[in-house]
Amino acid sequence: MENKEIERSIIKKYRKDIWAKFIKAIKEYELIKDDDVIGVCLSGGKDSMLMAKCFQELKRHGKINFDLHFIAMNPGYSKNNVDKILENSKHLEVPIEMFDSPIFEYVNTLEESPCYVCARMRRGYLYGKAKELGCNKIALGHHYDDVLETILLNIFYGGEVKTMMPKLHSKNFPGMELIRPLYFVKESSINSWKKFCELDFLNCACRFTEENYQEHQSKSKRYEMKKLIEHLRKVSPYIEDSLFKSVSNVNLDAVMGYRKDDEKYYFLDNYDEQM
Repeated sequence: MENKEIERSIIKKYRKDIWAKFIKAIKEYELIKDDDVIGVCLSGGKDSMLMAKCFQELKRHGKINFDLHFIAMNPGYSKNNVDKILENSKHLEVPIEMFDSPIFEYVNTLEESPCYVCARMRRGYLYGKAKELGCNKIALGHHYDDVLETILLNIFYGGEVKTMMPKLHSKNFPGMELIRPLYFVKESSINSWKKFCELDFLNCACRFTEENYQEHQSKSKRYEMKKLIEHLRKVSPYIEDSLFKSVSNVNLDAVMGYRKDDEKYYFLDNYDEQM
């Protein structure tokens, strides 16, 4: 499918499931302001490339005055994967700025799964490149399902109620923010768009997993949460929305404790005073 048709599909066929939800996140969470310079981070996957196309559409027809840089990092991809990213960006007319980093070279020396270290390092390099380009924000392609999986991961394996926030101030890069404009967009909608537009993106370009992707998925806790959510959708169509809303509707009168700015609060701290 030609790029013009692909762009049209976002605001026509997928207006309700993708475009409207992209705009809703931007408005509800105040993700973009006038004079922002946003580094749109592209991994080569379906989510970030869709995000790039949405940003292009907003830039052309939106009322906010902002600038974009489409940033793609090569942490050590194979030549085939790099070529795939470049091929897709050319077809979709996304002018990417690619730069190299030694991340895979380092994390592949780690004995245990390097995924956590890799993610942290990737974000640091992306912040650094974005700042170099004059950006004050970076945009990542995390979607609705990523948020649900994060909530469950933190409850089941982290022992805390915690979510993936729609925007964050960077602690290590003063003046920089991270935004997630696909926050309300479901992965099923992104997959449907990809199929409709006959597009083929990278699944996982990591050296650690690309040869044994299915085996890695079967051991992944995030994949485990993804399968659980699929099951819950079959049980009730309302469960996922309730889970999503739960982290913005916390009743502090009915929790054992919570943390705020690294300070802990326990329900017994002022229990007797409530008499």
